[in-house]
Amino acid sequence: MATKTKIIRWGILGCGDVTELKSGPAYQKTEGFVIKAVMRRNEEKAKDYAQRHHIEKYYTNADALINDTEIDAIYIATPPDTHKQYALKVVEAGKICCIEKPLAPNYADSQEILDAFASKEIPLFVAYYRRTLPRFEQIRTWLAEKKIGEVRHISWLYNRTPSDLDKSETYNWRTDSNVALAGYFDDLASHGLDLFIHLFGNIENASGVSLNQQNLYTAKDAIAACWLHKGGITGSGSWNFGSSEFQDRVEIFGSKGKVSFSVFPDNPLILTIGNKEERIFIENPKHVQMHHVQTMKDVLFEDKDVHPSTGKTATHTAWVMDKILGKI
Repeated sequence: MATKTKIIRWGILGCGDVTELKSGPAYQKTEGFVIKAVMRRNEEKAKDYAQRHHIEKYYTNADALINDTEIDAIYIATPPDTHKQYALKVVEAGKICCIEKPLAPNYADSQEILDAFASKEIPLFVAYYRRTLPRFEQIRTWLAEKKIGEVRHISWLYNRTPSDLDKSETYNWRTDSNVALAGYFDDLASHGLDLFIHLFGNIENASGVSLNQQNLYTAKDAIAACWLHKGGITGSGSWNFGSSEFQDRVEIFGSKGKVSFSVFPDNPLILTIGNKEERIFIENPKHVQMHHVQTMKDVLFEDKDVHPSTGKTATHTAWVMDKILGKI
């Protein structure tokens, strides 16, 4: 349902790195959205962020921001282990919410968040922004036009070398199994799997193997999986965070050809039919969540089609992730 007002005042919980360029400016540049306040436990960093981004107020206490009567909506950009805690407070305050991905560290918590917002009919969005990026919309167009015929299988190979941070033994929440059981898989693979669900529909079954090969941190660092979309398309993936080189390659195989692309680098999209190859380069926007945020505005103000990335879609992605990791 479209909102009656033409201004939505946002508050950001957790104004860290992801909000500097990827998301924060997208809210500021979207007509009808205003970032009214931000929150970070470190007062000096919260104040600095507010001043640099010309934001009126800053807080060091999450409850104070959530219950600010001048805030209409909350963007939760904290690590995923706090998403449920804050989301349930936001829904209790009756406010629109967008949550960084993954929605929560597991399916059960994701479902609890979804149910809470659904029970009060409050809009809930999740920042799986690849669903709205033009480069992936081009792939949707090729698929809709049957450029590669009937889709048979999708394969994703993702390898990465361990970073200096990984090898330093310095704390990193992304590789803390108490926050993200499968480490970078939780953080990165969720983006790709969610995109595949967007392109090919829900997944009805998934399984996988996962382990820690490097012993650099507590989270898992090597995962292999297979899955089945409801339409009969099969999928397979391998993610390794201790390899000798970086690789991010997705191949969609059809009855007449294939599409190749990367989930993360904005490399050219490649359409191959027989011995003919077409390459298209579509650059990501400077603020990569721009289309995601603008589409939220379209839904909230103009009662347009349902947003591509909601609590419901993100909860399904959480279910797939848990199936691969053997949690359910």
